[in-house]
Parts: sequence; C-alpha cells; structure tokens
Amino acid sequence: MSAQRPAVIAHIRSIRQRSPGASPEDVVRILEKRYLAGVTATGAGSGAATMIPGVGTAVGLTVIGVETVTFFEMTALYAQSIAEVHGIVVDDEERAHTLVMALLLGGPGKDLVQQFVRQASGTGPDRRQYWGETVSTSLPKALTGALNSQLREMLLKRFALAQGGSMLGRLIPFGIGALIGGSANRTLGGRVVDATRDAFGPAPATFPAGLEPVIRAPKPPREPRAPKARREPRAAPRAIEAVRRRLGR
Repeated sequence: MSAQRPAVIAHIRSIRQRSPGASPEDVVRILEKRYLAGVTATGAGSGAATMIPGVGTAVGLTVIGVETVTFFEMTALYAQSIAEVHGIVVDDEERAHTLVMALLLGGPGKDLVQQFVRQASGTGPDRRQYWGETVSTSLPKALTGALNSQLREMLLKRFALAQGGSMLGRLIPFGIGALIGGSANRTLGGRVVDATRDAFGPAPATFPAGLEPVIRAPKPPREPRAPKARREPRAAPRAIEAVRRRLGR
C-alpha cells in the first residue's frame, strides 16, 4: 500500500479536479461507488469466462483466482483512499495488512482489534479515535504482528465459507456464473464499505493538505498555419496539344 500511495493521491486529486465543488463527504461517496462498481464488474467478468468456448474447469478456476487477487488489491486501494481523505497516512506494510483484513472481516475484525487495543492500554479504545485510525497509527507495533496472524486465520476461514460456494457457482455456464460472481462480490464489497464507515467515521469537514487538485496551465493557442501556395495548372501533355492543333482548336 505504501508503493500505491502516489497512485491513490493522484486518484483523489483527479476526482476533485472533475468535481471542483465536491466536499470530503462527496469524494468518499464517489470512492465507494467506484469500488463497488469495480468489484462487481470483476466478479461478473470471472463468471463470464465460462461462456467462452473451450474454457475448462482448470482455466475457469485460474481466472477466478486472479479475480480474487484483484478484489483484495481493489479493497486495499479503497481503504487507503478513505484513510487519505481522513488525513491518515498508511505507509507501514504490516499496519496496512491489518487494516485491510479487519475491514474484510467486518464486525469480527473490529472486535478483535478492540480486544488488542484493550490489551495494549488496559482501558479499551480511545473514544476520540475510530478503530481504523487506531490500527493505522496508534496500535503498538509489538502487537500488530500477533493481530495480523489472528486476522489472517479468521479471514481464511470466513472467506472460504463465504466465497467457496460462489466460486463454484461462477463455473456455471450460460451467463449464470457471471450473475453469481457479480452478486457475491457486490455483497462482500458492501460489507467492506459498511465496515470502512464504522472504522473511520464521518468524513472530515475539510481536506487534508496534499490532496489539492493539480491545476494545469492551459495550452497556448496554436499559431495559424500559413495558407498553402496555389498550385499552377499542369501543362497539357504534348500529344493532347498536337491533337488540338490538328483540330484547329
């Protein structure tokens, strides 16, 4: 996620450039819509692969596997984009993994994070902070590795149960697999969006520094081209001139 941060910032800037009057809340809603549209499209695309003649089960499962990786990458980019709008920079890889896995787990991920926060502080999470900010900034580094291990184990079990049936369903031909794949990703993506709202809370009133749209200077007008010189008519061939003389013309 730290390597993807320049692309995330450029993405947010492009949204603000296209919608100059958009508030942070508006940008968050645009990010949500784009994320849900993207994961739904990739899920439907992996299911639609079975409609191609000659695509067997092995190839179909490979396509679904690639789509699953894409889903996780899109979730990471979405989570980091929301964090940036809230002024939270996630430049630590281990904290980034923790944040994404907790968001994918939803409620159980939140509960586990708060359990580790209580273990670290002895009192429970800071009420002034949402748990997304706690994971990204203030959770002690010593506990992050242990939290990651438990989140990964929970995620593997839950993802296998939730997505296992839909993966097999995507192999059904005649367009049914595309419908199942798109619906499954839309449902899972919706849970991620809900968990992200709970993790970061309402959008801030103002944008943090560094997300200003880049105002490009307008290109100078092109100089008018000089008019092309008028071509002189070509002289008639000698044979035509000879015929004209014979005919007296």
